[in-house]
Amino acid sequence: MNQMKHLEQNISNIESKIGYTFQNRSLLALAFIHRSFINENKEITEHNERLEFLGDSILGMLISEYLYRHLPTTPEGQLSYLRSRLVEASSCVNYIQKLKLSSFILLGKGEKMNDGRGRDTILADFFEAIVGAIYLDGGIEAARNFIFKHFSEQIQEILKTPLSNWKALLQDYCQKKYQQTPIYQVLQAFGPDHSKIFEISVLVNQQELGRGKGASKKEAQQAAAADAISHCKLS
Repeated sequence: MNQMKHLEQNISNIESKIGYTFQNRSLLALAFIHRSFINENKEITEHNERLEFLGDSILGMLISEYLYRHLPTTPEGQLSYLRSRLVEASSCVNYIQKLKLSSFILLGKGEKMNDGRGRDTILADFFEAIVGAIYLDGGIEAARNFIFKHFSEQIQEILKTPLSNWKALLQDYCQKKYQQTPIYQVLQAFGPDHSKIFEISVLVNQQELGRGKGASKKEAQQAAAADAISHCKLS
């Protein structure tokens, strides 16, 4: 059966799995179209990368809001790290695999045979495209409901993971990558003596990797290291 026709015939089934009914089903269909598919099907002119771009931002915003509201005492740097864990590609792959929708993705012949890291990238991008399509069709509440209705359990599992010693992780990373240890600098300290807040920057090769705030220099250093780690590829 023609892949596009197969997708169109299963739209209602897909909406049931997603838990959202589209007003504009063409948006949902577009989320399933990978760039490789249009290379081999010239009658199709759009693929899902623009939806993925939008969905990435919507996902990051909703996760940021969730963390802000549910972790009111967690420093900014640690929030950044947790957000990166919740929106990273491997997490997005786990989210979309729960819905069992990957068999409907429209791929070119070469990509269909790809079972490695490239396949995971396709799945992660596909998940973000779904988020983008739901947002465009139903707004921010529809996107929020989709994410937290289906994936709250997985989100909580990630959040339950014990917080690491960010300074030790960053030091190990910097020694391997730069053959240097990071340097922490106090940018400012504000507030009354009994309740000071420190803001600290962490640098390597005179380049700032991250910043953090805390009620002590030690706490601020950990937050700065967590912020730096959130922007580093540790693999």
